[in-house]
Amino acid sequence: MAKSIKTSDSKLSKKDAIKIILSDTKSYQKSLNYAINYCKYAMSLDESSHEFDVQVLYILSNISYWRHPQAKEVRRILKETK
Repeated sequence: MAKSIKTSDSKLSKKDAIKIILSDTKSYQKSLNYAINYCKYAMSLDESSHEFDVQVLYILSNISYWRHPQAKEVRRILKETK
């Protein structure tokens, strides 16, 4: 089972949301297939960079079928603009 990261106490950053995606290893071969590489690359980037924003768009387009207890919250965080 994937790790659950508490979201109610504080506002998560986009990188925190990406960590939640990466923690769901059981979905790597299914719904997160392509998103994983985008997530790993995004973790190496500065969150304020344009390149990071582009990776977030790629991640969002590749997690539409992802099911997880925190999936809705993760999508909401990733869709937030600066």
